[in-house]
Amino acid sequence: MDLTPYLDTLRRELATAARAAGEDAEVCTGRLLAALEPATRLTLLRLLSDAAGEISRDLAPVTVGVFLHGTEPRFAVTRPGDQDLPPAPPRDPDPRPVSRVSLRLPEPLKTRAEQAAAREGSSLNAWLVRLARTRLERPAPTAALIRSTVQGEP
Repeated sequence: MDLTPYLDTLRRELATAARAAGEDAEVCTGRLLAALEPATRLTLLRLLSDAAGEISRDLAPVTVGVFLHGTEPRFAVTRPGDQDLPPAPPRDPDPRPVSRVSLRLPEPLKTRAEQAAAREGSSLNAWLVRLARTRLERPAPTAALIRSTVQGEP
C-alpha cells in the first residue's frame, strides 16, 4: 500500500491553509511538512496496525497483519491451517494496551524469520507474537528433566 497519495493530500491541504495566512506562514509550513513526514508516516502505520488488530479480532480465527515491504505497508491474511503456529486468539482477556519492544536480531536470523513469516502470509511481528504465545503456553520442562537431558540420561 503506497502511503504517498495520503501524505500528498495532507501536504496540499496544509499548504492551502498556510497560503491563507500569508507568505511567512507558507514558508514555515513547508519546512514543518518536510520535518513531519516521517512522524506522519509512522502514525499512519500505527493506524493500519491497530485497524488490522481490530479486524483480526472480528474475523477470528482469521488474522490480518501489517508488515513493511521496504518502506511501504503490506497486509497479510492468515487463515487456520495456513501455518504451523496457532492463530491469534479472538480476544485478548487482558484489556491493557499492547507494549512495544525493540528487538535486535542478527541480520541472517532476521532474514530467516521474515521468510518464515512471509511463507505463512504473516507479518514478522504477528509471527513472533504467535511464536512467543505458543512457547509460553506450553508447560516448561522441570530443571531435573533439563539436567538429565543435558547429561545424556534417559
